Amino acid sequence: MASNYYSFHTLATLLITPLVLGTLCVIFPFFCIFRIVLFLYRLVVNENMKGKVVLITGASSGIGEELAYEYARRGSSIVIVARREEQLRKVAEKARSLGSPDVLSIRADVSNVDDCKRLVDQTVNHFGRLDHLVNNAGISSVCSINDVTDITTFTSVMDINFWGSVYPTYFAIPHLKKTRGKVFVNSSSVAILYPPSLSFYTASKAALIGFYETMRLELAPEISITIATLGFTDSEIIRGKHLKDGFLQVESELANVR
Repeated sequence: MASNYYSFHTLATLLITPLVLGTLCVIFPFFCIFRIVLFLYRLVVNENMKGKVVLITGASSGIGEELAYEYARRGSSIVIVARREEQLRKVAEKARSLGSPDVLSIRADVSNVDDCKRLVDQTVNHFGRLDHLVNNAGISSVCSINDVTDITTFTSVMDINFWGSVYPTYFAIPHLKKTRGKVFVNSSSVAILYPPSLSFYTASKAALIGFYETMRLELAPEISITIATLGFTDSEIIRGKHLKDGFLQVESELANVR
């Protein structure tokens, strides 16, 4: 009995392996061509954002702030989310001056699931729709695993960088399906480069890629997903704001560098 099972298993392996490889060789070139054509189409045909509603987390500075201004220039109504109310107020004023017809500021902590539900609900209650969700909120962490004294102090990196994108996405899905909307998630090139002393940050950004690549398949074609893996970008993180030994620190010498 055992010998028969072994023979069958060996035969199945010998037959299935080349069959799968052959199928991939046939399908993969067409898949690549399709992705290239789709990329070129999206590159040429820009979406008309006038009158659409965009929700941006981590919008008080850096990439999120600049994205808010770009959407404003294109005539979008925007919802900006962060924890710093005063900075949000300044961003909202500039976004209005750049052309946004309506800007809603929401103070919220994206690592808190209740806050994430609230910010999506407030957006839809105010505007009646949601077209784009931009998951940008994040924090860096600079620490070698050799120097960690309390591993639990680094849970906030995953809470903000990973769950801080997943929570808003979950609550936004029903509304984005109605508008055939889009989800943007800000990962990082560190997710594929693995630099030293950024292990917790790298793990959180790699988790985003794995999750949203899966969501790309599960939510298509109603919702499209864009994953950004940016490199060195001028922001508060680069200028010294990061989590070190489990505590948020700002290195003043770097903070004023522009």
